[in-house]
Amino acid sequence: MVIEGIVVHGNSLGGRMGFPTANIEVDAALEVRDGVYASRAEVDGRMYDAMSNLGCKPTVDGRRRLLETNLFDFDGDLYGRRLRVELLRFIRPERRFGSVEELFRQIEDDRREIRGGKGAPVDPR
Repeated sequence: MVIEGIVVHGNSLGGRMGFPTANIEVDAALEVRDGVYASRAEVDGRMYDAMSNLGCKPTVDGRRRLLETNLFDFDGDLYGRRLRVELLRFIRPERRFGSVEELFRQIEDDRREIRGGKGAPVDPR
């Protein structure tokens, strides 16, 4: 599954916590299940391993559906640029956490799992 779009500003919470994300608005009708994915993102013809969350960020926002992608080993500004993200493996469903601290502990666990190559191949349903 490939999702493309223009990178928009979010609330910068991920960046403040060490997980900067490139956010792409996603149509609510897109038939891909919300959750965390191992992914790959293309920037200027170069591919980066990444982790993505598709959903409405129920712990901190809960309003609009976004694809948030943390590109591994990338340093730069992507705002206003087109980003192409390929969802490779489904890691877990999106869920609401009791606190932002709990959310970021889970994100760190997700990153370790993705870097270790675990997760199921993407089935968008």
